Amino acid sequence: MTESKQKQLGIILWSIAEELRGAMNADDFRDYMLAFLFLRYLSDNYERAAKKELGRDYPNPDDISNGGHSSLSLWYEQNPDDKLAFENQMRRKAHYVVLPEYLWANIAYMARTQSNELLNTLQAGFKYIENESFQSTFSGLFSEINLGSDKIGKDYMDRNSTLCKIINKISKGLKEFSTNGDTLGDAYEYLISQFAAGSGKKAGEFYTPQRISDILSAIVALDSQEPKTGKQKYLGSVMDFACGSGSLLLNIRKRMGPGGIGKIYGQEKILPPITLRA
Repeated sequence: MTESKQKQLGIILWSIAEELRGAMNADDFRDYMLAFLFLRYLSDNYERAAKKELGRDYPNPDDISNGGHSSLSLWYEQNPDDKLAFENQMRRKAHYVVLPEYLWANIAYMARTQSNELLNTLQAGFKYIENESFQSTFSGLFSEINLGSDKIGKDYMDRNSTLCKIINKISKGLKEFSTNGDTLGDAYEYLISQFAAGSGKKAGEFYTPQRISDILSAIVALDSQEPKTGKQKYLGSVMDFACGSGSLLLNIRKRMGPGGIGKIYGQEKILPPITLRA
């Protein structure tokens, strides 16, 4: 995706945030937007891995008539006795599992059709991803989003209606864009920067301004023994002791390029510690 397209996607998503948050504090609404964007990323990545794993057995999307169904949900229906073995294999290869009913395709369909069960499905999905997807990989991942908050509605039906509106808008906003990892990552970072701009001093808790991030990542990438020689070819590991959203770590990874870092570590007082493999 071109830089202009990436910027356009970020602007569209930010306009959605501005339109839908109403009287809600920007910091609160940020958690909803970013959680749904990350769910979309997890779903897309997982479905690509599932397609690769199942090969010819992966159902053709053209055979699916229900907009909420995915190829994976159809495979589950056709192969009930093989589900457990498949999920174990995906935990080994993709390192996590997302059940078909929690994939973005189904969530977006429920939002589009104003399903009264959307909120319940999201709560169950977030709980599954955090606690059952694979060991403790995603423990606390969605801890910052409160689907039962009065800020999005006075009762269940009000909250469900608000979530339908938010997710449907995001789904439409993403529809015409490529949603590979880099694209969604750029959109994610753009939204964080926009939310940070309106958060004053609190922004430092979760976002390092891009110019500062560029300088710090450039310094880390240099050969520490002989900086004049320029960027190192490989870093065994990188650690951020106050990683916030992880944007600085992602900037270093981008600067080093594919295979340029062995492992990335981050810890954060407010959010659960994370450990990522580059």
